[in-house]
Amino acid sequence: MSEESKPSGPDLTEGVALTAFRDGKLLGHVGAEDVLLVQAGGEVFAIEPACSHYHGPLAEGLVVDDTIRCPWHHACFSLRSGEATRPPALSALAVWEVTRDQDRIIVQRKREAPKPTARSAPAPEKFVIVGGGAAGFAAAEMLRREGFAGAITMLSDDGAMPVDRPNLSKDYLAGNAPEDWLPLRGEDYYRDAGIDLRLNTNVSAIDAKTRSVTLGNGDRLPFDRLLLATGAEPVKLQIPGADQPHVHTLRSVADSRAIIKAAGSATRVLVIGASFIGLEVAASLRARKLEVHVVAREERPMQRVLGPEMGDFVRALHEENGVNFHLGDTVERLDGTRATLKSGGVIEADLVVVGIGVKPRLALAEKAGLAADRGVSVSEYLETSIAGIFAAGDIARWPDPHSRQTIRVEHWVVAERQGQTAARNMLGRRERFDAVPFFWSQHYDVPINYVGHAESFDDIAIDGSIAGRDCLLKYRKAGRVLAVASIYRDLDSLKAELDMERRGL
Repeated sequence: MSEESKPSGPDLTEGVALTAFRDGKLLGHVGAEDVLLVQAGGEVFAIEPACSHYHGPLAEGLVVDDTIRCPWHHACFSLRSGEATRPPALSALAVWEVTRDQDRIIVQRKREAPKPTARSAPAPEKFVIVGGGAAGFAAAEMLRREGFAGAITMLSDDGAMPVDRPNLSKDYLAGNAPEDWLPLRGEDYYRDAGIDLRLNTNVSAIDAKTRSVTLGNGDRLPFDRLLLATGAEPVKLQIPGADQPHVHTLRSVADSRAIIKAAGSATRVLVIGASFIGLEVAASLRARKLEVHVVAREERPMQRVLGPEMGDFVRALHEENGVNFHLGDTVERLDGTRATLKSGGVIEADLVVVGIGVKPRLALAEKAGLAADRGVSVSEYLETSIAGIFAAGDIARWPDPHSRQTIRVEHWVVAERQGQTAARNMLGRRERFDAVPFFWSQHYDVPINYVGHAESFDDIAIDGSIAGRDCLLKYRKAGRVLAVASIYRDLDSLKAELDMERRGL
């Protein structure tokens, strides 16, 4: 066995003393497999130590009752079963049986993974999911995990199977992740799970009276329960020359592939918009050694969400990595590769990526007569104004117990969590969606985590050093903390999320 693959810590088959634990955890091994011991509520559990999402170290995570939360992207696992109880992780972790011999903890045998049990209670037979993104996939996967044995049809107008979309602007675009990392599940999964995934399929109408959807080809598909998860689409640039072939937006696998292909022969890139996705694209294309210019209206990147101090830090970080900013400015027209700015400046760029935001895809919902308010209005159970029709993800506006407002957010993790809650409610549960919104953004080697939701704030309390990349920022309104951003304060970020959950309840 090489030094690199040598397992961690003590051999747990020989036993360890509780006094060897640190902060209720101990990393050891059983044979060649690493195992994390966790002491919680007088019990000791043994679980696989790496998150099934991006392999975050659970030994650095937060234990809450009989669960453990990943420090990187806030996934949550049951210590008893290993089940991924909260996205972005979807796959379960292995767990081991724990025995005690006086004051020693011994681990020897891995438990068999539990299998979903078919629901004995009567359930509707036909579930239809419109959308192949985070919410739609998470719902389909949860329906099967919950033992639903009826028909699941998933209608996606995309040509690719559901993918890990955050990767499209991060590692995959940067060239650091292969394409086979992108699908959330392989083709075999859908076949084995009995999920009828139809790609390149448009839905033209929903008929609530006949309980059916009409497809683009005229076919009608009946449903007993429907989940609308149509997501969002990039805002198009409305200037002369915006329809040229070297001008791109980024939402799908096809979009990311097209940008990568164009980057192969490009020398200078113009990114229009200093949004999260715009700056992630800038960082990824700098990793490909391209010259990058960012033009944006705002005075500081991300200031509206993160505030001026963090905005200045993000700008400086990108400038350190060679990005050129043109802030407080706009592109007025594109003549071939020549971009003319409102200020009179000119940038020659053979690749243009537009990242000026997204808008929810509401046409189908509005045509069906669903109540809408800058999004599809849903109850705390994610049900729309028409019984049996649910909505989740970027289109859903829900009553958020934490901000005490009805909100709509465009976060990947929120969409996945809503998809799961909607799935359980489609099965007849009455489960409130009360998860605290969470997202992360990666800029070179700096991750920014954000929990909560603050559409506006009065002040920001800063603990630590933003420039030193070790900080926690609390966004407050009327003295109440609505959101928390952090850099390399992973445990504090998890604790802030837990505090918001408890206050919200």
